Amino acid sequence: MSPGESGRAGVDVHLTVFLHGLRLDYRACSVAADLFLQEWTAHHGAHTAAVLADEPDRFPRLPCERLYLTR
Repeated sequence: MSPGESGRAGVDVHLTVFLHGLRLDYRACSVAADLFLQEWTAHHGAHTAAVLADEPDRFPRLPCERLYLTR
């Protein structure tokens, strides 16, 4: 499904988040991923989340993605 079909802004990216030794991988639209990264790293520090260059299709959507699109 293309970003236009899903109703999300931007292209999907691979978002990885590190939390207490766990690595969590998600797919999110680029706009939501950028806003998530800003908020997450402000509270948890730099190097605790990143957007990676590989294909995001195999990962589940970021559960709270829509919250970052309503700002």
